[in-house]
Amino acid sequence: MAQAKYSRIDGRKSSNLASVDTGNEVKQMVPENGSRNFKGSSGDLLEDSTNEDGNTGNEQNIVERESGNRAEENQEEGVKVNTDDNSESEEEPKRQVENDGEGKTGDGGTDGGAGEVMDAKQTEFDDNKSELVEGEKKLETEESNLTEEKKVDQPEIFPAGAQSELLNEATTQNGAFSTQATESQNEKESQLASITKDQSGYSWKVCNVTAGPDYIPCLDNLKAIRKLPSTGHYEHRERHCPDEAPTCLVPLPKGYKIPIQWPTSREKIWYYNVPHTKLAEIKGHQNWVKVTGEYLTFPGGGTQFVKGALHYIDFVQKSLPDIAWGKRSRVLLDVGCGVASFGGFLFDRDVLAMSFAPKDEHEAQVQFALERGIPAISSVMGTKRLPFPGAVFDVVHCARCRVPWHVEGGKLLLELNRVLRPGGYFVWSATPVYRKNPEDSGIWNAMSELTKSMCWDLVVIKKDKLNEVGAAIYRKPTSNECYDKRPKNEPPLCKESDDPNAAWNVPLQACMHKVPVEKSERGSQWPEQWPLRLEKPPYWLNSQVGVYGKGAVEDFTADYQHWKNVVSHSYLNGMGINWSSVRNVMDMRAVYGGFAAALKNLKVWVMNVVPIDSPDTLPIIYERGLFGIYHDWCESFNTYPRSYDLLHADHLFSGLKKRCNLKAVVAEVDRILRPEGKLIVRDSVETIREVENMAKSLQWEIRLIYSNDKEGLLCARKTMWRPTKVETIMSAIS
Repeated sequence: MAQAKYSRIDGRKSSNLASVDTGNEVKQMVPENGSRNFKGSSGDLLEDSTNEDGNTGNEQNIVERESGNRAEENQEEGVKVNTDDNSESEEEPKRQVENDGEGKTGDGGTDGGAGEVMDAKQTEFDDNKSELVEGEKKLETEESNLTEEKKVDQPEIFPAGAQSELLNEATTQNGAFSTQATESQNEKESQLASITKDQSGYSWKVCNVTAGPDYIPCLDNLKAIRKLPSTGHYEHRERHCPDEAPTCLVPLPKGYKIPIQWPTSREKIWYYNVPHTKLAEIKGHQNWVKVTGEYLTFPGGGTQFVKGALHYIDFVQKSLPDIAWGKRSRVLLDVGCGVASFGGFLFDRDVLAMSFAPKDEHEAQVQFALERGIPAISSVMGTKRLPFPGAVFDVVHCARCRVPWHVEGGKLLLELNRVLRPGGYFVWSATPVYRKNPEDSGIWNAMSELTKSMCWDLVVIKKDKLNEVGAAIYRKPTSNECYDKRPKNEPPLCKESDDPNAAWNVPLQACMHKVPVEKSERGSQWPEQWPLRLEKPPYWLNSQVGVYGKGAVEDFTADYQHWKNVVSHSYLNGMGINWSSVRNVMDMRAVYGGFAAALKNLKVWVMNVVPIDSPDTLPIIYERGLFGIYHDWCESFNTYPRSYDLLHADHLFSGLKKRCNLKAVVAEVDRILRPEGKLIVRDSVETIREVENMAKSLQWEIRLIYSNDKEGLLCARKTMWRPTKVETIMSAIS
């Protein structure tokens, strides 16, 4: 069998600890009284249930999925909940994640004799197994004779009345929104695969690949990369997905620990979680990252801001007060972000930065960012458009980002022009701005000519004396007047048929789209200042039909109210999630961004993903001051393993399994979710059961499962478990 170069793959010791370790968890019964009807109470959730802080409120009891206890025989349908870390901490201190990140370690198990604990509890689990099966069958089949006063408080999965109609998948349509697949005309129809399921369950293997614990299937397809005719335009850093999405599991790095919590993580992370030192060796003098004992530390510097990112951020503000961080300027694109310290400290100014850099010789730079709790993706400016809509970023930033903006007719800078909002700013902090040697002077002259022909105004050039660098700030026009007056049509205007929002696998073109000028067009007006823009429907939605078949403004408002109710009444209190340990969140099927907006008061950020076959609502998400990306979930996401603390999938999987291998999708979920991370799934009962079975086979803990009519809710927690068998992915072997 072919062996990958990475040595920490084989020889994992299997442990089923997470799935059977129920001895110290709270196992209680649902009382007969003190409860209300689910369907008639839109905002009534598990308010009295045990929460992450270990408080039990009115001591309402919970049915736990993995216990041997049975619900009351006359209960119609059960809410089955496991309490989370903090409710267990008095009896299991090792399960508590402290603020400095102390917690479980990886390598197939936990510290401190976990195997002995597992063996002792396996016996108890086996003894209760038959009773559990019998009890669950009884729970599913018995009719309820309870009056409305005797029914259990249920979590608000779907709201009552008009909102219930709003969120009914059977009535969902595209409205006035086309899909990203239609816009781009590049959906990969070849990736149709049937679901493969062993009748006895699901079996899993560990991926044997050269990248080891850092495996990104669509970026580490070495077989496809070797066949590329050229790499001159960074084709080898672009996506090249394998013909079949892998169903194996990525191994954990040896010595992996539960990540340090935000905001401490911005300054330091566990070394063994991202055990790479090359960047510290070549960039340590610029204060990117340093190795400090068992930690990797981040002094907050960068190539252009050695003295710290906050000083540099304030320098930009002083150079151009109109940039108004956190008010006028809310959503920023950081090109060639390094370890994303710039984006990490922009949080202090209420700015959300989408940072990206390629998976290249700057070893693990994006992985460092994500481990620190800073938004970032692995991407490159190569031959294809970036996976964002047109005219959505308030600011685009480049600090020594190593992109040759001026070559080939300015094709790459024109791509920034596509995604930059009319009236938005481009901040260019690079040596050609402030150095006068022949090479830099030549680049500056070429950039000056190009930006002038693009009708960008050079607003200001300033020098930062402390960091001994300079920045030039340009502004994109808000009208087409300059375009019409140019003596030459260079760069040319794009054809009227060219859709600036089409971004999935669309080749780059050296052209510019006209600026929208009609008052009803998106981009003709600047959004409301933050935070007002988060809650106010965009002005350009007025005449459109929404995703759920009503007026877009009504859809938008009802969707936001729905998610505020669900988050405040159910997710924050009724699911046993310790939100202080949650930082990196992904909404795998965002619509209007309502879920992310409802989390606005938490110290989290949300990557809103709009699938390419869903209504293209991503521009609305950006208009709200949030951010997101297009993606096809039949393929791997451009992120490192163990990137996210919480994944949210609202009616995603039921659609995906019609065209994807659902096991491969779940393997991808396992890849990008951190150990101890949570998955929340809202879908049809049939799909919920299928995902539940896979989660159990992965030795995940089922924290809550609920069904009402044909709809269901599942919350599961990933564990440290890794299988012992190995699967070699030949396309990922060097």
